[in-house]
Amino acid sequence: MTDTTEQSPLVVTADIGGTNTRVALARGSAVLADTVRRYRNADHDGFDPILRDFIAQSAPVSAQPQGICVDIAGPVQGRIGRLTNRGWQVDADEIGAMIGAQTATVINDMQAQGFALAHLPDHAVMPLVPGPTAPAGATRLVVNVGTGLNAAPVYQIAGRSHVPPTEAGHITLSVQSPTELRLFDHIAAQHGTPGLEDVLSGRGFERIHAFLCAEAGPTHSPLPAPELMAALQAGDPLAQQAGRLFTRFMGRFAGDLALSTLPFGGVYLVGGVVNHFAPHLADLGFAQAFADKGRFSNYMAQFPVYVVRDDHAALIGGAAHLTEVMQPERASHAPDA
Repeated sequence: MTDTTEQSPLVVTADIGGTNTRVALARGSAVLADTVRRYRNADHDGFDPILRDFIAQSAPVSAQPQGICVDIAGPVQGRIGRLTNRGWQVDADEIGAMIGAQTATVINDMQAQGFALAHLPDHAVMPLVPGPTAPAGATRLVVNVGTGLNAAPVYQIAGRSHVPPTEAGHITLSVQSPTELRLFDHIAAQHGTPGLEDVLSGRGFERIHAFLCAEAGPTHSPLPAPELMAALQAGDPLAQQAGRLFTRFMGRFAGDLALSTLPFGGVYLVGGVVNHFAPHLADLGFAQAFADKGRFSNYMAQFPVYVVRDDHAALIGGAAHLTEVMQPERASHAPDA
């Protein structure tokens, strides 16, 4: 699955998340693990200085990269991507020129996660909800819950992965109970009309807990996400209630999108927040929320759900995408036989 061919061109793959940016070298779809570097976004005013530092650190031991792919947690229009939560702009032409790369692409972070699916090792994928064996070429769905929220289908067409860019995390939050309606009103009073990302993200978990604290009375105080996760693991009742609400929204969102895209190849949950929740999702009711579709509940059994546990998945996806993009280019420049 993963292309580790030594003859594959050396490329740069970068993953710009809402909080951190990771950059690495790769050959084919294989990320060179000892080259991965992580940068805190808060310490930089854009991606350009990060890329310059990475190239300076890598130059003494590396050949000239022939391509670069940057995935970014925000919308991409043409060859320019914008980081939603920080205002950074990444121009494919500019970063390609900066490092002297022949090929440069900027893609949405969900596209990178989708491109990675066909190249992940088995140990990086944890089954969550069982389902039938996927037919060859079946559509898959990737759902990212981290600093932000997004999701995208992954199509296999003529042996290549196609992942349309999306901003699914900003669709309007839907509610199904009096408690959820009060939560909707609580968030709307502070932030305007709530989108799903307002409850399904790191800060979303905090908001759900803050709402429950407000309802429980002054003896309960909201917690930041790391302390809240610790309280959840310790069995704190209010943290457990927040976790169940959070998981219910996650399962419902994944189930709604499954009915929209019919991912018989499986639903893949990715992202930092998903991985923190992974040990608890079964007990907190993910499978029940995912399948809760009325007369279509039995139909949902056709879609297995997995958690992607590989922290380098987006980097792998960027490298895999570059491999597909560069193959036609390399072929067109090959000498005639």
